[in-house]
Amino acid sequence: MHAIFPLFHWLNWFNLQRRTQWLVGVMLLLHLVLGASLGLSVDEAHYALYAARPDWSYFDHPPLVGWVQLPLVALHAPVWMLRLLPELLWLGSALLAHALAERLAPPTLRQGCAGFWTLMALALAPLFHILGIGLLPDTLLMFFTLLTMRVTLELMQPSPSAPLKNLPLWITLGIALGLAGLSKYTAIFAALAVALCLFSAHGWRIVQQMGLWLALVIALLLVVPVAYWNYTHDWISFRYQVAHGSGGGWQGLHFLRFLVVQIVVYGALLFWGWKGTAPVHRALLAFFAIPFAVLAYLSGGGTSLPHWTAPAWMALLPFAGIGLATALKQGRYRLIATFATLQTGLTLVLITLLLTGGFPIITHTQGEGNDKAPSNPFADVYGWEEAGTRARTLAAQQNVSKIAVQNWTLASRIAWYARPLPVHVLNGGLADGLDQFTLWWGKLPAGSSALLVQWSQLLSPEPLPFAQCQLLETQTVTRLGHPLSEFRFYACHDYRP
Repeated sequence: MHAIFPLFHWLNWFNLQRRTQWLVGVMLLLHLVLGASLGLSVDEAHYALYAARPDWSYFDHPPLVGWVQLPLVALHAPVWMLRLLPELLWLGSALLAHALAERLAPPTLRQGCAGFWTLMALALAPLFHILGIGLLPDTLLMFFTLLTMRVTLELMQPSPSAPLKNLPLWITLGIALGLAGLSKYTAIFAALAVALCLFSAHGWRIVQQMGLWLALVIALLLVVPVAYWNYTHDWISFRYQVAHGSGGGWQGLHFLRFLVVQIVVYGALLFWGWKGTAPVHRALLAFFAIPFAVLAYLSGGGTSLPHWTAPAWMALLPFAGIGLATALKQGRYRLIATFATLQTGLTLVLITLLLTGGFPIITHTQGEGNDKAPSNPFADVYGWEEAGTRARTLAAQQNVSKIAVQNWTLASRIAWYARPLPVHVLNGGLADGLDQFTLWWGKLPAGSSALLVQWSQLLSPEPLPFAQCQLLETQTVTRLGHPLSEFRFYACHDYRP
Protein backbone atom coordinates (compact mmCIF):
# COMPACT_ATOMS: atom_id res chain seq x y z
CA MET A 1 0.00 0.00 0.00
CA HIS A 2 2.82 2.44 0.82
CA ALA A 3 4.39 1.78 -2.58
CA ILE A 4 1.14 2.77 -4.32
CA PHE A 5 0.07 5.58 -1.98
CA PRO A 6 3.26 6.83 -0.28
CA LEU A 7 1.32 9.66 1.34
CA PHE A 8 -0.17 7.12 3.75
CA HIS A 9 3.29 6.40 5.12
CA TRP A 10 4.43 10.02 5.29
CA LEU A 11 1.33 11.09 7.26
CA ASN A 12 1.41 8.16 9.69
CA TRP A 13 0.88 9.40 13.25
CA PHE A 14 2.40 6.20 14.63
CA ASN A 15 5.74 7.08 13.02
CA LEU A 16 6.16 9.67 15.79
CA GLN A 17 7.90 8.95 19.07
CA ARG A 18 5.87 9.30 22.24
CA ARG A 19 7.36 12.70 23.20
CA THR A 20 6.69 14.01 19.70
CA GLN A 21 3.10 12.79 19.85
CA TRP A 22 2.66 14.67 23.12
CA LEU A 23 4.12 17.85 21.59
CA VAL A 24 1.83 17.70 18.56
CA GLY A 25 -1.15 16.77 20.72
CA VAL A 26 -0.67 19.79 22.98
CA MET A 27 -0.44 22.07 19.92
CA LEU A 28 -3.63 20.61 18.45
CA LEU A 29 -5.46 21.10 21.76
CA LEU A 30 -4.25 24.70 21.85
CA HIS A 31 -5.56 25.26 18.31
CA LEU A 32 -8.93 23.76 19.26
CA VAL A 33 -9.23 26.13 22.24
CA LEU A 34 -8.23 29.17 20.19
CA GLY A 35 -10.47 28.17 17.29
CA ALA A 36 -13.48 27.87 19.58
CA SER A 37 -12.75 31.14 21.41
CA LEU A 38 -12.14 33.60 18.57
CA GLY A 39 -14.40 34.98 15.87
CA LEU A 40 -13.51 34.83 12.20
CA SER A 41 -10.76 37.12 10.97
CA VAL A 42 -11.25 39.28 7.90
CA ASP A 43 -9.54 36.75 5.63
CA GLU A 44 -11.30 33.71 7.10
CA ALA A 45 -14.72 35.26 6.57
CA HIS A 46 -13.76 36.25 3.03
CA TYR A 47 -12.81 32.69 2.12
CA ALA A 48 -15.87 31.24 3.89
CA LEU A 49 -17.92 33.44 1.57
CA TYR A 50 -16.14 31.72 -1.32
CA ALA A 51 -17.78 28.51 -0.14
CA ALA A 52 -21.15 30.22 0.27
CA ARG A 53 -20.91 31.47 -3.33
CA PRO A 54 -19.12 28.66 -5.27
CA ASP A 55 -17.35 29.58 -8.49
CA TRP A 56 -14.52 28.41 -10.74
CA SER A 57 -12.19 30.98 -9.17
CA TYR A 58 -12.24 34.36 -7.47
CA PHE A 59 -10.94 37.89 -7.80
CA ASP A 60 -7.99 37.73 -5.44
CA HIS A 61 -7.20 34.00 -5.05
CA PRO A 62 -7.70 30.61 -6.68
CA PRO A 63 -10.73 28.63 -5.47
CA LEU A 64 -9.46 25.72 -3.34
CA VAL A 65 -9.67 27.67 -0.07
CA GLY A 66 -13.39 28.01 -0.72
CA TRP A 67 -14.00 24.59 -2.26
CA VAL A 68 -12.69 22.67 0.76
CA GLN A 69 -15.22 24.47 2.97
CA LEU A 70 -18.23 23.79 0.74
CA PRO A 71 -19.67 20.82 2.70
CA LEU A 72 -19.36 22.50 6.10
CA VAL A 73 -20.75 25.84 4.90
CA ALA A 74 -23.64 24.07 3.17
CA LEU A 75 -24.45 22.40 6.50
CA HIS A 76 -24.24 25.79 8.33
CA ALA A 77 -21.40 24.51 10.49
CA PRO A 78 -20.35 26.75 13.41
CA VAL A 79 -17.03 28.58 13.42
CA TRP A 80 -15.25 26.02 15.62
CA MET A 81 -16.12 23.30 13.12
CA LEU A 82 -14.92 25.36 10.15
CA ARG A 83 -11.61 25.67 11.94
CA LEU A 84 -11.13 21.91 12.03
CA LEU A 85 -9.94 22.20 8.43
CA PRO A 86 -6.88 24.41 9.13
CA GLU A 87 -6.15 22.34 12.24
CA LEU A 88 -6.04 19.15 10.17
CA LEU A 89 -3.88 20.87 7.53
CA TRP A 90 -1.50 22.02 10.27
CA LEU A 91 -1.31 18.43 11.53
CA GLY A 92 -0.63 17.16 8.01
CA SER A 93 2.10 19.76 7.54
CA ALA A 94 3.66 18.79 10.88
CA LEU A 95 3.72 15.10 9.94
CA LEU A 96 5.23 15.83 6.52
CA ALA A 97 7.89 18.09 8.04
CA HIS A 98 8.75 15.35 10.55
CA ALA A 99 8.99 12.74 7.78
CA LEU A 100 11.23 15.00 5.70
CA ALA A 101 13.56 15.72 8.60
CA GLU A 102 13.91 12.02 9.40
CA ARG A 103 14.53 11.21 5.74
CA LEU A 104 17.14 13.96 5.26
CA ALA A 105 18.98 13.54 8.57
CA PRO A 106 22.10 11.37 8.87
CA PRO A 107 21.53 8.02 10.64
CA THR A 108 22.91 9.33 13.94
CA LEU A 109 20.16 11.97 14.11
CA ARG A 110 17.20 9.79 13.18
CA GLN A 111 14.85 7.77 15.39
CA GLY A 112 12.91 10.90 16.19
CA CYS A 113 15.70 13.33 17.13
CA ALA A 114 15.70 15.50 13.99
CA GLY A 115 11.95 15.10 13.64
CA PHE A 116 11.29 16.20 17.22
CA TRP A 117 13.31 19.39 16.88
CA THR A 118 11.63 20.13 13.57
CA LEU A 119 8.27 20.10 15.32
CA MET A 120 9.67 22.02 18.28
CA ALA A 121 10.71 24.82 15.90
CA LEU A 122 7.20 24.68 14.41
CA ALA A 123 5.54 24.84 17.83
CA LEU A 124 7.60 27.89 18.85
CA ALA A 125 6.88 29.93 15.71
CA PRO A 126 3.95 32.23 16.61
CA LEU A 127 2.59 32.81 13.11
CA PHE A 128 2.28 29.11 12.34
CA HIS A 129 -0.31 28.89 15.12
CA ILE A 130 -2.39 31.63 13.46
CA LEU A 131 -2.36 29.61 10.24
CA GLY A 132 -3.21 26.52 12.28
CA ILE A 133 -6.57 27.97 13.35
CA GLY A 134 -7.41 30.21 10.38
CA LEU A 135 -7.91 28.76 6.91
CA LEU A 136 -5.95 30.92 4.48
CA PRO A 137 -4.55 30.02 1.06
CA ASP A 138 -1.15 29.90 2.78
CA THR A 139 -2.43 27.16 5.14
CA LEU A 140 -3.15 25.00 2.11
CA LEU A 141 0.06 25.95 0.34
CA MET A 142 2.17 25.01 3.37
CA PHE A 143 0.85 21.46 3.21
CA PHE A 144 1.22 21.10 -0.56
CA THR A 145 4.70 22.64 -0.52
CA LEU A 146 5.90 20.00 1.95
CA LEU A 147 4.16 17.23 0.02
CA THR A 148 5.83 18.42 -3.18
CA MET A 149 9.20 18.50 -1.41
CA ARG A 150 8.74 14.95 -0.13
CA VAL A 151 7.87 13.60 -3.56
CA THR A 152 10.67 15.57 -5.21
CA LEU A 153 13.19 14.11 -2.75
CA GLU A 154 12.22 10.59 -3.77
CA LEU A 155 12.35 11.48 -7.47
CA MET A 156 15.85 12.89 -7.02
CA GLN A 157 17.13 9.39 -6.25
CA PRO A 158 18.66 7.32 -9.09
CA SER A 159 15.90 5.97 -11.32
CA PRO A 160 15.04 2.29 -10.71
CA SER A 161 15.43 -0.27 -13.46
CA ALA A 162 11.65 -0.44 -13.90
CA PRO A 163 10.39 3.14 -14.58
CA LEU A 164 6.79 2.21 -13.72
CA LYS A 165 7.84 1.89 -10.07
CA ASN A 166 8.07 5.70 -10.02
CA LEU A 167 4.63 6.22 -11.55
CA PRO A 168 2.80 6.74 -8.21
CA LEU A 169 5.37 9.40 -7.29
CA TRP A 170 4.96 11.26 -10.59
CA ILE A 171 1.18 11.16 -10.24
CA THR A 172 1.44 12.41 -6.65
CA LEU A 173 3.75 15.20 -7.81
CA GLY A 174 1.26 16.32 -10.46
CA ILE A 175 -1.63 16.29 -8.01
CA ALA A 176 0.38 18.18 -5.36
CA LEU A 177 1.48 20.89 -7.81
CA GLY A 178 -2.03 21.20 -9.24
CA LEU A 179 -3.64 21.55 -5.82
CA ALA A 180 -0.94 24.03 -4.82
CA GLY A 181 -1.83 26.06 -7.91
CA LEU A 182 -5.49 25.95 -6.86
CA SER A 183 -4.43 27.26 -3.44
CA LYS A 184 -2.35 30.33 -4.29
CA TYR A 185 -0.61 31.88 -7.27
CA THR A 186 2.76 31.82 -5.51
CA ALA A 187 2.70 28.03 -5.97
CA ILE A 188 4.67 28.79 -9.13
CA PHE A 189 7.72 29.13 -6.85
CA ALA A 190 7.32 25.51 -5.73
CA ALA A 191 7.12 24.43 -9.36
CA LEU A 192 10.38 26.25 -10.09
CA ALA A 193 12.00 24.56 -7.08
CA VAL A 194 10.89 21.14 -8.36
CA ALA A 195 12.46 21.84 -11.77
CA LEU A 196 15.71 23.00 -10.15
CA CYS A 197 15.93 19.95 -7.86
CA LEU A 198 15.20 17.38 -10.56
CA PHE A 199 17.61 19.00 -12.99
CA SER A 200 20.37 19.15 -10.35
CA ALA A 201 19.89 15.43 -9.64
CA HIS A 202 19.46 14.09 -13.16
CA GLY A 203 20.53 16.78 -15.62
CA TRP A 204 18.83 16.94 -19.02
CA ARG A 205 18.01 13.24 -18.81
CA ILE A 206 15.01 14.15 -16.70
CA VAL A 207 13.10 15.43 -19.75
CA GLN A 208 13.16 11.88 -21.13
CA GLN A 209 11.06 10.65 -18.21
CA MET A 210 7.47 10.20 -19.35
CA GLY A 211 6.41 10.53 -15.72
CA LEU A 212 7.59 14.14 -15.74
CA TRP A 213 5.25 15.01 -18.60
CA LEU A 214 2.42 13.07 -16.98
CA ALA A 215 2.88 15.11 -13.78
CA LEU A 216 2.90 18.32 -15.81
CA VAL A 217 -0.32 17.40 -17.62
CA ILE A 218 -2.05 16.51 -14.33
CA ALA A 219 -0.98 19.80 -12.72
CA LEU A 220 -2.14 21.87 -15.70
CA LEU A 221 -5.49 20.10 -15.89
CA LEU A 222 -6.13 20.78 -12.21
CA VAL A 223 -5.58 24.54 -12.60
CA VAL A 224 -7.80 24.85 -15.69
CA PRO A 225 -10.69 26.31 -13.59
CA VAL A 226 -8.49 29.27 -12.61
CA ALA A 227 -7.50 29.95 -16.22
CA TYR A 228 -11.10 29.58 -17.41
CA TRP A 229 -12.48 32.00 -14.80
CA ASN A 230 -9.82 34.59 -15.57
CA TYR A 231 -10.44 34.21 -19.31
CA THR A 232 -14.11 35.02 -18.75
CA HIS A 233 -13.22 37.95 -16.47
CA ASP A 234 -10.63 39.69 -18.64
CA TRP A 235 -7.71 38.17 -16.64
CA ILE A 236 -8.50 40.55 -13.79
CA SER A 237 -7.09 38.30 -11.07
CA PHE A 238 -3.68 38.06 -12.72
CA ARG A 239 -3.57 41.80 -13.37
CA TYR A 240 -4.53 42.52 -9.78
CA GLN A 241 -1.85 40.20 -8.40
CA VAL A 242 0.86 41.81 -10.55
CA ALA A 243 -0.14 45.30 -9.42
CA HIS A 244 -0.57 44.21 -5.80
CA GLY A 245 2.80 42.47 -5.66
CA SER A 246 4.78 45.29 -7.23
CA GLY A 247 3.56 47.87 -4.70
CA GLY A 248 5.09 51.33 -4.75
CA GLY A 249 8.65 52.60 -5.02
CA TRP A 250 11.29 50.32 -3.50
CA GLN A 251 12.57 51.47 -0.08
CA GLY A 252 15.28 49.91 2.05
CA LEU A 253 13.32 50.71 5.22
CA HIS A 254 10.43 48.53 4.06
CA PHE A 255 12.86 45.71 3.35
CA LEU A 256 14.51 45.95 6.80
CA ARG A 257 11.12 46.06 8.52
CA PHE A 258 10.14 42.93 6.58
CA LEU A 259 13.23 41.07 7.84
CA VAL A 260 12.67 42.11 11.46
CA VAL A 261 9.02 41.04 11.36
CA GLN A 262 9.98 37.70 9.81
CA ILE A 263 12.42 36.96 12.63
CA VAL A 264 9.85 37.89 15.27
CA VAL A 265 6.87 35.93 13.91
CA TYR A 266 8.77 32.79 12.81
CA GLY A 267 11.54 32.70 15.37
CA ALA A 268 15.32 32.45 15.33
CA LEU A 269 15.29 28.65 15.70
CA LEU A 270 14.51 28.37 11.99
CA PHE A 271 17.84 30.02 11.15
CA TRP A 272 19.86 26.96 12.17
CA GLY A 273 19.74 26.09 8.50
CA TRP A 274 21.09 22.87 7.08
CA LYS A 275 24.03 21.73 9.21
CA GLY A 276 24.11 17.95 9.18
CA THR A 277 22.29 17.67 5.85
CA ALA A 278 24.00 15.87 2.97
CA PRO A 279 25.11 18.26 0.18
CA VAL A 280 23.17 16.28 -2.41
CA HIS A 281 19.92 17.17 -0.64
CA ARG A 282 20.58 20.88 -0.29
CA ALA A 283 18.97 21.60 -3.65
CA LEU A 284 15.69 21.22 -1.73
CA LEU A 285 16.49 24.53 -0.05
CA ALA A 286 15.19 26.07 -3.28
CA PHE A 287 11.69 25.53 -1.85
CA PHE A 288 12.65 28.15 0.75
CA ALA A 289 15.11 30.34 -1.13
CA ILE A 290 13.09 31.08 -4.28
CA PRO A 291 9.83 32.30 -2.67
CA PHE A 292 11.59 34.02 0.23
CA ALA A 293 13.98 35.93 -2.04
CA VAL A 294 11.16 37.10 -4.32
CA LEU A 295 8.86 38.12 -1.47
CA ALA A 296 11.72 39.82 0.39
CA TYR A 297 12.49 41.89 -2.68
CA LEU A 298 8.82 42.77 -3.20
CA SER A 299 8.62 43.86 0.43
CA GLY A 300 10.70 46.87 -0.54
CA GLY A 301 7.61 48.13 -2.35
CA GLY A 302 5.68 48.00 0.91
CA THR A 303 3.25 45.22 -0.07
CA SER A 304 4.52 42.01 1.56
CA LEU A 305 2.54 40.56 4.46
CA PRO A 306 4.14 38.31 7.12
CA HIS A 307 2.10 35.18 6.31
CA TRP A 308 3.00 35.22 2.60
CA THR A 309 6.35 33.59 3.42
CA ALA A 310 4.83 30.84 5.61
CA PRO A 311 5.13 28.09 2.94
CA ALA A 312 8.79 29.03 2.44
CA TRP A 313 9.54 28.82 6.17
CA MET A 314 7.65 25.54 6.37
CA ALA A 315 9.97 24.19 3.66
CA LEU A 316 12.97 25.24 5.78
CA LEU A 317 11.63 23.54 8.92
CA PRO A 318 13.14 20.07 8.31
CA PHE A 319 16.57 21.60 7.71
CA ALA A 320 16.24 23.68 10.88
CA GLY A 321 15.30 20.56 12.85
CA ILE A 322 18.38 18.76 11.60
CA GLY A 323 20.52 21.79 12.39
CA LEU A 324 19.13 22.01 15.92
CA ALA A 325 19.68 18.30 16.53
CA THR A 326 23.25 18.64 15.27
CA ALA A 327 23.93 21.65 17.51
CA LEU A 328 22.57 19.85 20.56
CA LYS A 329 24.73 16.86 19.81
CA GLN A 330 27.69 19.26 19.80
CA GLY A 331 26.71 20.53 23.25
CA ARG A 332 25.29 23.95 22.33
CA TYR A 333 22.47 23.69 24.84
CA ARG A 334 22.61 27.19 26.33
CA LEU A 335 22.22 29.10 23.06
CA ILE A 336 19.33 26.95 21.87
CA ALA A 337 17.66 27.14 25.28
CA THR A 338 17.90 30.95 25.17
CA PHE A 339 16.22 31.18 21.77
CA ALA A 340 13.60 28.58 22.71
CA THR A 341 12.75 30.47 25.92
CA LEU A 342 12.37 33.78 24.07
CA GLN A 343 10.13 32.21 21.42
CA THR A 344 8.06 30.42 24.06
CA GLY A 345 7.49 33.69 25.88
CA LEU A 346 6.56 35.52 22.69
CA THR A 347 4.15 32.78 21.64
CA LEU A 348 2.45 32.71 25.05
CA VAL A 349 2.12 36.51 25.06
CA LEU A 350 0.53 36.47 21.62
CA ILE A 351 -1.93 33.74 22.60
CA THR A 352 -2.83 35.56 25.82
CA LEU A 353 -3.46 38.83 23.97
CA LEU A 354 -5.64 37.03 21.44
CA LEU A 355 -7.75 35.39 24.15
CA THR A 356 -8.10 38.58 26.24
CA GLY A 357 -8.54 41.07 23.40
CA GLY A 358 -5.24 42.79 24.16
CA PHE A 359 -5.57 42.92 27.95
CA PRO A 360 -3.56 43.90 29.96
CA ILE A 361 -1.23 45.59 27.46
CA ILE A 362 -3.90 47.32 25.36
CA THR A 363 -6.92 48.48 27.38
CA HIS A 364 -9.69 51.08 27.34
CA THR A 365 -9.47 51.96 23.65
CA GLN A 366 -12.27 51.54 21.17
CA GLY A 367 -10.19 53.12 18.41
CA GLU A 368 -11.13 55.99 16.18
CA GLY A 369 -8.63 55.46 13.39
CA ASN A 370 -6.33 58.21 14.71
CA ASP A 371 -3.58 58.85 17.25
CA LYS A 372 -5.97 60.18 19.88
CA ALA A 373 -7.59 56.78 20.23
CA PRO A 374 -5.14 54.20 18.90
CA SER A 375 -6.48 50.98 17.46
CA ASN A 376 -6.31 47.58 19.09
CA PRO A 377 -5.29 44.85 16.60
CA PHE A 378 -6.65 42.12 18.89
CA ALA A 379 -10.15 43.61 18.73
CA ASP A 380 -10.36 42.34 15.17
CA VAL A 381 -11.75 38.91 16.12
CA TYR A 382 -14.49 40.03 18.52
CA GLY A 383 -18.01 41.33 18.08
CA TRP A 384 -18.60 40.69 14.40
CA GLU A 385 -21.18 37.93 14.79
CA GLU A 386 -23.32 40.12 17.04
CA ALA A 387 -22.86 43.07 14.68
CA GLY A 388 -23.86 41.02 11.64
CA THR A 389 -26.93 39.64 13.40
CA ARG A 390 -27.96 43.12 14.52
CA ALA A 391 -27.38 44.54 11.04
CA ARG A 392 -29.73 41.97 9.55
CA THR A 393 -32.41 42.83 12.13
CA LEU A 394 -32.09 46.61 11.65
CA ALA A 395 -32.16 46.27 7.87
CA ALA A 396 -35.47 44.43 8.13
CA GLN A 397 -36.88 47.05 10.53
CA GLN A 398 -35.83 49.89 8.20
CA ASN A 399 -37.13 48.06 5.15
CA VAL A 400 -33.78 48.23 3.34
CA SER A 401 -32.33 45.28 1.46
CA LYS A 402 -28.67 46.31 1.28
CA ILE A 403 -25.78 46.83 3.67
CA ALA A 404 -22.97 49.31 2.96
CA VAL A 405 -19.48 49.70 4.39
CA GLN A 406 -16.81 52.26 3.53
CA ASN A 407 -13.84 49.92 3.27
CA TRP A 408 -13.51 46.49 1.65
CA THR A 409 -11.75 45.05 4.72
CA LEU A 410 -14.98 45.58 6.70
CA ALA A 411 -17.16 43.81 4.16
CA SER A 412 -16.29 40.14 4.63
CA ARG A 413 -17.38 39.63 8.23
CA ILE A 414 -20.54 41.70 7.92
CA ALA A 415 -21.35 39.81 4.71
CA TRP A 416 -20.73 36.45 6.40
CA TYR A 417 -22.67 37.06 9.60
CA ALA A 418 -25.49 39.07 7.94
CA ARG A 419 -25.89 36.78 4.94
CA PRO A 420 -27.79 36.55 2.66
CA LEU A 421 -27.99 40.37 2.56
CA PRO A 422 -25.70 41.89 -0.11
CA VAL A 423 -22.86 44.09 1.10
CA HIS A 424 -21.62 47.01 -1.01
CA VAL A 425 -18.24 48.67 -0.57
CA LEU A 426 -18.68 52.40 -1.09
CA ASN A 427 -15.04 53.27 -1.78
CA GLY A 428 -14.18 49.79 -3.06
CA GLY A 429 -12.16 48.88 -6.09
CA LEU A 430 -8.80 47.15 -5.97
CA ALA A 431 -8.25 46.70 -9.72
CA ASP A 432 -10.14 48.49 -12.48
CA GLY A 433 -12.58 49.74 -9.85
CA LEU A 434 -13.50 46.18 -8.85
CA ASP A 435 -13.16 43.83 -5.91
CA GLN A 436 -14.77 40.48 -5.07
CA PHE A 437 -17.78 42.12 -3.43
CA THR A 438 -18.42 44.22 -6.52
CA LEU A 439 -18.27 41.07 -8.65
CA TRP A 440 -20.81 39.42 -6.35
CA TRP A 441 -23.27 42.24 -5.75
CA GLY A 442 -22.28 45.08 -8.05
CA LYS A 443 -21.88 48.72 -7.10
CA LEU A 444 -24.55 50.37 -5.01
CA PRO A 445 -26.88 52.14 -7.48
CA ALA A 446 -27.22 55.91 -7.24
CA GLY A 447 -30.23 56.97 -5.19
CA SER A 448 -30.30 53.72 -3.20
CA SER A 449 -30.97 53.29 0.49
CA ALA A 450 -28.79 51.07 2.66
CA LEU A 451 -27.91 50.21 6.23
CA LEU A 452 -24.42 51.68 6.72
CA VAL A 453 -22.20 49.86 9.23
CA GLN A 454 -19.12 51.58 10.69
CA TRP A 455 -16.46 50.05 12.97
CA SER A 456 -14.53 52.31 15.31
CA GLN A 457 -11.22 50.50 14.81
CA LEU A 458 -11.23 51.36 11.08
CA LEU A 459 -13.11 54.58 10.43
CA SER A 460 -12.96 56.13 7.00
CA PRO A 461 -12.05 59.84 6.88
CA GLU A 462 -14.30 60.30 3.85
CA PRO A 463 -17.73 61.94 4.35
CA LEU A 464 -20.78 59.71 4.05
CA PRO A 465 -21.87 59.71 0.38
CA PHE A 466 -25.60 59.84 1.13
CA ALA A 467 -28.03 62.75 1.13
CA GLN A 468 -29.34 61.65 4.52
CA CYS A 469 -28.03 59.34 7.27
CA GLN A 470 -29.62 58.70 10.66
CA LEU A 471 -27.74 56.98 13.47
CA LEU A 472 -29.92 54.10 14.61
CA GLU A 473 -27.83 52.36 17.20
CA THR A 474 -24.37 52.01 18.70
CA GLN A 475 -23.09 48.60 19.79
CA THR A 476 -20.07 48.39 22.09
CA VAL A 477 -17.90 45.27 22.07
CA THR A 478 -16.24 44.30 25.36
CA ARG A 479 -13.90 41.53 26.48
CA LEU A 480 -13.26 40.75 30.15
CA GLY A 481 -15.07 43.97 31.00
CA HIS A 482 -12.86 46.15 28.79
CA PRO A 483 -14.14 47.99 25.69
CA LEU A 484 -12.60 46.83 22.42
CA SER A 485 -14.54 48.54 19.65
CA GLU A 486 -17.82 50.10 18.66
CA PHE A 487 -20.21 49.42 15.79
CA ARG A 488 -22.47 52.18 14.50
CA PHE A 489 -25.52 51.50 12.38
CA TYR A 490 -27.00 54.21 10.13
CA ALA A 491 -30.11 54.25 7.99
CA CYS A 492 -28.89 56.06 4.87
CA HIS A 493 -30.88 57.24 1.85
CA ASP A 494 -30.22 58.67 -1.60
CA TYR A 495 -26.75 57.33 -2.31
CA ARG A 496 -24.59 59.81 -4.25
CA PRO A 497 -21.45 58.09 -5.63
